[in-house]
Amino acid sequence: MKKPIEIVFLKEAEDYHQELPEKIKKKFLFSFYKVKNGYKGEWFKKLKDSDGIFEFKERGLDKFYRIFAFWDKTFESKVLIVGTHGINKKSNKTPKKEIKKAEKIKRLYFNNKPKDKNGTYNTR
Repeated sequence: MKKPIEIVFLKEAEDYHQELPEKIKKKFLFSFYKVKNGYKGEWFKKLKDSDGIFEFKERGLDKFYRIFAFWDKTFESKVLIVGTHGINKKSNKTPKKEIKKAEKIKRLYFNNKPKDKNGTYNTR
């Protein structure tokens, strides 16, 4: 049986998402819905040369929006996609320093995560 996918945000990603323009926020919500339901596409993909970092990608009229994330498959009852942080940018290229930041947050997450396997870990 395939485990359900849940998308959760750490505080910085949550704050970023809440501050987005409503139209972009809705685009991200639709991307989250698609990923949770097993659809694949350009809106969510693994970043090359990273340690398991993915990005949700959306585009506005004059900016690109990114929310960085990683997978947590350690729970018995579900799989988490954990959002680390987000950025706005003018170009479509993802800055390496943001990938490194997401990798650092991922390491801290797994180093500090309780060993509880039932899926009750609170990410906030």
